[in-house]
Order: sequence, then structure tokens, then C-alpha cells
Amino acid sequence: MNGKIQVLNIGIDDCTAKEAMKQTVAYMETEPVNVIELVTVDTLMYASGDPALRENIEKSDLVLAGEKEILESADQGGRHRIQEIEQRTYLKMVLRYLHKNHLRVFLLVETDEEAEAFYRYLEEEYSGIQIAGMARVSPVDAADELVVNAVNGAETDCVIAAMSAPVQEEFIARNRMLLNARLWLGVGKSENPVYRSRGGIEKIVQFINHRLFRHEVEKTKKKELETASLN
Repeated sequence: MNGKIQVLNIGIDDCTAKEAMKQTVAYMETEPVNVIELVTVDTLMYASGDPALRENIEKSDLVLAGEKEILESADQGGRHRIQEIEQRTYLKMVLRYLHKNHLRVFLLVETDEEAEAFYRYLEEEYSGIQIAGMARVSPVDAADELVVNAVNGAETDCVIAAMSAPVQEEFIARNRMLLNARLWLGVGKSENPVYRSRGGIEKIVQFINHRLFRHEVEKTKKKELETASLN
């Protein structure tokens, strides 16, 4: 682990997939629940204008870049790190670890379509992984108590949350002390297979968002340089 890099004033852990995985295994041997967040460009853009979301992200035990543009914007990582993100190396390592060690996984999503897609993906790619349960978390009506009881009742080892920001971050911030799981892995809504397989308009929107992100990062860097020159 090499400390943190700052992107839009949010600290992101500067580590390889192997280093992140080593820390993840350590978390699985401790209590209470440890929180890992894979942040995307969209999440960082949202958090740049939402202090509450930024604070919730910073409360995570490990914050990892989920898209290569994040490391590129900070001039960090090199070719190997960029490749790891493109190939989703860390997430694949985590899922293999959960499968190999017969750990119980609980999925949190926002819609029935997402639940079905994620379940099918895990069954096909990691056959035999123990899915202890699934629950929908509505941005409008979180129904926290029902979800927490379902997670705890399933004797869950790891919660994988694939929800949009700030729904995902707000849920774990409210319920962290109530969950009996060892690990919370927030991968974001875009990591759900139902979205990864979509094209056309979604790719255009992603392209535009990435351009806006780079512009925002450059604007922030320029402002920091101007502030530094005045001091």
C-alpha cells in the first residue's frame, strides 16, 4: 500500500490488485464489518458536489479506483495498474476467493432485473458460489430494517452492493454497526452485468461523462496551482 491519491478531493488508496486482495483477506478475519468501495467516475463527479457522499466514501476502510480514467487523471499507476482495472482483476480475485472458501454472499441491488442478472452471472462464472440471499434497496424507501435482518439472518460473510451513488454509500453509513457480515464490497450499479452488456446510448453517455470528469479534474488542478502560487 502506497498511501492515497487525491482525485476531486477524494482519497483513493494507491495499491495494486494483489495488495488490495491481501487487505481484503485480512478484513475477512476481523470483526465488525469492513467497508470496501470501488469508485467510478460517476461517483466521484457526484461526490465532488455532495459533501455527505464524499464523507461517506472517506469512511470506507479501502477505496479503490473502479475505472482507469481515475488513475490516469491523477497520473498514477502505470500500464500494469491501468490494465488491472480494465480487466477487473481485483473483483475477479475477490469472487474467486469467496467461491474457493465457500463463503456466504448476499447481493444488494435496486431492481429485480439487476438481481436476476447478477445472480445468473455468479452462477455461470463462479459455479457453486454460496449466494445466501438477495434484496432490493429502493432509493425512495430503503426499508433498512428488513434488509439488515435478511443479511444477518442468512449468516452472511460478504455483502456485495451493486447500487447507484449515493444510495449504496448512504445505506452502509446508516447500517454499518448493525450488520454482522465481515465485509461490505460496494461495486456500484455499473458493475452489474445487466449494465456492462449494454451498448449504444449507454456508451455515449459514458463517453460524455468521462470527458466531463477529465475537464473537472483539470479545473481542480488549475485551481490548486493558483492557490499554491498565492501562498
